[in-house]
Amino acid sequence: MIFRETPLSGAFVIEPNLIEDERGFFARTFDQHEFEVRDLNPCIAQCNISFNKKAGTLRGMHYQVEPYEETKLVRCTMGAIYDVIIDLRTDSLTFRQWFGVELSAQNRLMLYIPKGLAHGFQTLMDDSEVFYQMGTFYQPTAGRGIRWDDEALQIKWPLPVTLMSDNDRNYARLQ
Repeated sequence: MIFRETPLSGAFVIEPNLIEDERGFFARTFDQHEFEVRDLNPCIAQCNISFNKKAGTLRGMHYQVEPYEETKLVRCTMGAIYDVIIDLRTDSLTFRQWFGVELSAQNRLMLYIPKGLAHGFQTLMDDSEVFYQMGTFYQPTAGRGIRWDDEALQIKWPLPVTLMSDNDRNYARLQ
């Protein structure tokens, strides 16, 4: 596995190291030891999938408050997404900064998201599926969000938004 640091501390784009031959390839997508040596949370409490019918669908920007903050390892297993994270850690040098990366079934990249970051994505293709490995259990009472179009963040979404939940549309802006 190849770990590439993002501009946001503790967040990594991870590329599987493909071992190829005439049959195709083999690659590891998770290794507890590889996470531990980088001081990343190797715990997987639950796994989720999100299937999205239409390109332009936007989900986010989601996070959970203490003590239920989540780490996430996100992959796109079908189609393609533009995955975005926002640093909400007030003690971080990159507080209120965002980072985006394309994850697709074709490029097989993953995004590791540490605690204290909001997360969301926009689908780039119809019929896109996202696979999440979560470091803690989801707690509905701890769930929060930030507006996807907050002027203070100036996130550059690649497509016009075609679908979004009312919850995501009505999140508050950063103060």
